[in-house]
Formats: sequence, C-alpha cells, structure tokens
Amino acid sequence: WSEDAIHAEAAGDGQGMGLTAERHDDVLFLEAKERLDRTNATAFVDAVMNAIQDTDRAVILDFGELSYISSAGLEAVLKIAKSLRDGGLKLALCRLSDQVMEVFRISGFDKLLVIRDTRAEARTATDL
Repeated sequence: WSEDAIHAEAAGDGQGMGLTAERHDDVLFLEAKERLDRTNATAFVDAVMNAIQDTDRAVILDFGELSYISSAGLEAVLKIAKSLRDGGLKLALCRLSDQVMEVFRISGFDKLLVIRDTRAEARTATDL
C-alpha cells in the first residue's frame, strides 16, 4: 500500500474536530476525532469532500476516536454518502464506539450505511 498522508481540520465555535486522512492506493481513510455535531458538521463535510481525489474509488470513515455524534453529525454523514454515491464512489464506516453505534442504530442509519468493526473489514466491504 502506498501512503499519502494529508491532514484537514474541521472546527467550529470552539468545538474542535480533528480529521486525519491517509490514502492507501485508491482508498481514502479518514479518521474523525472528538465530536461531530452542529458546530462542526458543515466543516466536516467540506473537509471530507476536499480530501477526495479523482483517483479515489472509496472512502472509509474511521470513527474509532469519535466520542459523540449528534443528529447534525448523522445528517453530515448522509450528505457525504449521497455525494459519494452520486460520484460513483463507495463509502464504509468503521470502529464506531458503542455509544456512537447506538446513535446509528436508534436512527436506523445502520441499515443505510456499510458499517464494519475494523478498517480491513471496511476496505473489503468497498471491494464488493
């Protein structure tokens, strides 16, 4: 795997949200940290979409370090999913904490999105 580390920061109103990206071949892995809520959801979408390159075929959102997601954060994830689908790219999420996964379950988003336990499983899911 070739690696090309890039970094993006999404933050709003003092509620920071780190977003670290690395590329392995034609798959972009984005690791979100801290919180995803109304204060940074728009910046998060912008940072994710700006990180994507023409050569990418899939995006993996790694939420292993995400401690909180609000309804605005869920909406941001759906917006990204729709944009990627419209562009012919695949999306998978991975490493959701129990608390974040529960939000996806309650909202029914776990039925709409590909969610896997590990990065490797998420990458395999995008190969299908």
